[in-house]
Amino acid sequence: MMSTPAIRKFLQTKVTALTARARRLAELEPGTVGIRPQDRSFAPSTAHFAAANRRLAHIDRAIQHRLQFLQAHWHAAPAQTALVYIALVEREVDRARRAFGMFFELFSQRGSVFAPALAAHDVIAADCYAAIRKAAPLIFRGPLLKPLTYMEHGYSPATMRRGVTLRRLLGENNPFPVIRIPWDRDNPWQAVFLHEVAHNLQADLGIWHENSQAVGERVLKAISDPLLTTVYRRWHKEIFADLAAVLLGGPASAWGMMDFLAHPGPRSLTYRPGGAHPTGYLRGLILAEMLQRLGFSEEAAKILAVWKGFYNPQKGHRIPRRLLEGSVRTIPHVVDEIAFQTRRNLAQRALVDVIPFRREDEALIRRGAMALIRGRVPTDIPPRFFVSASRYAIQGGAQPQQLANNVITYLSSMASGLSIQRGTRKAMAS
Repeated sequence: MMSTPAIRKFLQTKVTALTARARRLAELEPGTVGIRPQDRSFAPSTAHFAAANRRLAHIDRAIQHRLQFLQAHWHAAPAQTALVYIALVEREVDRARRAFGMFFELFSQRGSVFAPALAAHDVIAADCYAAIRKAAPLIFRGPLLKPLTYMEHGYSPATMRRGVTLRRLLGENNPFPVIRIPWDRDNPWQAVFLHEVAHNLQADLGIWHENSQAVGERVLKAISDPLLTTVYRRWHKEIFADLAAVLLGGPASAWGMMDFLAHPGPRSLTYRPGGAHPTGYLRGLILAEMLQRLGFSEEAAKILAVWKGFYNPQKGHRIPRRLLEGSVRTIPHVVDEIAFQTRRNLAQRALVDVIPFRREDEALIRRGAMALIRGRVPTDIPPRFFVSASRYAIQGGAQPQQLANNVITYLSSMASGLSIQRGTRKAMAS
């Protein structure tokens, strides 16, 4: 196509406008996203900002490269070729816009009323990693940027693991784990939050693929059913996260997951072909099996009684018969394989070895719950145990909003590095 003077003028204007808006989204600072001095204690770490800025700077260099080429060659190019050169710049600008937008949304929430709750959840997630470092020193290959929590719409929490490519970023990798909390689930007794942290632990421990292969081989060898092998292998990461959540919070985590999973029978007794999550009814049985294996037989029995009180497959279900009838044999194998068998990437230890949970941990959680019920915040329990202690406290009659305020205020004060007295102290709720 020949370029008329009108086309050249149009292209010149388009290139000028594009140049003006390119390279504007290359850096984020606390003040840029609206974090005020009084919010700094709840802000993402400087390392999180640095990771985001490295990604933005990488994209900005690509924009600069494309922009220089465009400015040098569009004058001599046919009109259609000039439009392609412009589109190549637009692609990189779009990449910057999406990455900048995601980081801005994540970081700017730390300047909102939700900042203390988000900081509190960051502390819980960091403690889950600390628990593994304590039980299995050197297991991680070095320092890791901890998960960052943010709020969004949606029914359930969700996570975007470190390093995964994101469609919303046009294939850019996620530089650090991100955990989404729905707007109404910012209270501290959500066991499903531990489940989401566990997804990141599985990835950062490097056992994602090893676990998948082991589950497939175990089910095939034990049950000799290709269908069940395929299904449980597809479910392996969600089952892992459920079992790890139990190890991070004990029996209360199992009850908390059941809170999340308890739906009317048609939902819980329906198998979803190709789905990543186990059928709800079977998921409850898996949690009970885990507690049984950990030695919490009484709690396992209570969970089974409640779950089977809700759901009776004999009255109807939409689960493949082989999957339902085979669960009695299959579930013990799957729980054993995921939680109790050693893994090469865990240095020949099992999940229960790197996230140990013992009866003394449960006793600590229950003592913490009693303090919370009395309106006091226990300062002698790890942050991750507050999830379970808070659930027991609600069960014991604690007022939910006051409980949430107390726990969030305490945990967020840990994020801010405020001095915390050891022992038990009066609630800091405002």
